[in-house]
Amino acid sequence: MKQFLFYGEGNLYQMKKTILLIGIGGAIGSIVRYLITTYFSKLFPSQFPYGTFFVNITGCFLIGIIFGLSERFNWTTSDWRIFLTAGICGGYTTFSAFTFENMKLLQASEYLMFSINTIGSFVLGLLFVFIGLAITKV
Repeated sequence: MKQFLFYGEGNLYQMKKTILLIGIGGAIGSIVRYLITTYFSKLFPSQFPYGTFFVNITGCFLIGIIFGLSERFNWTTSDWRIFLTAGICGGYTTFSAFTFENMKLLQASEYLMFSINTIGSFVLGLLFVFIGLAITKV
């Protein structure tokens, strides 16, 4: 059972290193997201979340560039790729990972899975935010 949970003792070091890389990258991405959204809310006082919108779009662009360049030119190690994508981009915006995964589904002609993921994530996301808000008002 222990070997199943930790993918074997030989890979325990790699798993810990990966978790650390994602955590450090996530902290960096989260801080950058906070700074950008704060800046945009002061620059453009509005009901529309310009900062979050900007972060989501630029996060998608960044994850596309990182994966595209790393696949085309093989310029990163797996550690750097996980740090930049799951770490920094993941902390910066989870929307970038969501969009990239949907792009992969479209490229694989998995249109049904793409539709389920896209519509389901949006509708269920809104529903569960509503449920969470409703629970806190009880």
